Amino acid sequence: MARAGLALALTIGALGGSSVTAQVAPGGPVTPYVDPSKAYLFLHMTKAKYGVLFYSVSLDGLHWKEVNGGKPVSADYHGHASVAQGGDGRYYLVGNKGDDDPLIRFWVSDDLIRWTPYGTYQPNLKGIPGYPTTLQRIGAPKLFFDKPSGQFLLTWHTPSLEGSKEDPERYWGSQRTLYVQSKDLKSFPVGPRRLFAWDMATIDTIIQPNDKGGYCAIIKDERYPSYEWTTGKTVRMSCAAKLLGPYPLPGPPLSPNFREAPTIIRAPNGKDWMLYYEQYAGTSYGLSMAPRLEGPWFQVSGNSGVPEWNRFEMPPGVRHGSMIGISRAQYDAIVAAFAAN
Repeated sequence: MARAGLALALTIGALGGSSVTAQVAPGGPVTPYVDPSKAYLFLHMTKAKYGVLFYSVSLDGLHWKEVNGGKPVSADYHGHASVAQGGDGRYYLVGNKGDDDPLIRFWVSDDLIRWTPYGTYQPNLKGIPGYPTTLQRIGAPKLFFDKPSGQFLLTWHTPSLEGSKEDPERYWGSQRTLYVQSKDLKSFPVGPRRLFAWDMATIDTIIQPNDKGGYCAIIKDERYPSYEWTTGKTVRMSCAAKLLGPYPLPGPPLSPNFREAPTIIRAPNGKDWMLYYEQYAGTSYGLSMAPRLEGPWFQVSGNSGVPEWNRFEMPPGVRHGSMIGISRAQYDAIVAAFAAN
């Protein structure tokens, strides 16, 4: 036990019992924990086929493999895949044909295998309180189902300024996160509103309930990085007591610069948080982990090209999407359904 470099902790129980917890030395091999009842599904696009729906699956949340031989799993869907399970147990998927598509489009599935069109929503982007000069652009709509209220929260980003050859970042720097709520994704009683009061460019907003109560909004700070904006183009987090805030200014970066499209899952142990994000455009995926949403967060080694260094592996070329926890039975059904294709 005294030999340097050996990381083995021995805990003696208070009543004379004992338990041994092995702690892997830094850089040492790791065997990820797998819960036999749990698995994960990643709904995403690829670098080669932007906006098209693909699946990858994992048993440990760290090592992912393509489904359907790397071919699309839907001929109909288009968008930056974002999925939420509604109060009725069904899964709802949101997308659009592009930022200039006036419609936000929904699909529904009972089994995560077959998706059917569910409906559309055309937001009125004129006269939004505190945001009077919007452009007719709808970026990357995302879904969250809030169990306490029984409502879906639909978010997206919309700019207020056109870009130019001399200043292309003006367009991205004017992006703000908008939202609407709906019980059924059929009716939307109140028009779009800004989700955050602060004057910061944000895109790719997702919501995660906090174990301690309240909600955490995970956003991409869309300002271009500089000495003035060192947090630009990073993934950050802001937590509030209520779903609609008010949210304080987000905390420090959870990712390096030039990362976006965050998606978050709970590790199989039910404790750790795993936050994935894309190094765009389609270069690779990164991962940060924390024991609590408040942190501390650290960046995990993966996709390095050196297998011995990697703690996670993603199929090459995967891009924007969302990860969800599923049962092992759902995992088996998805793999079997697409194995014959």
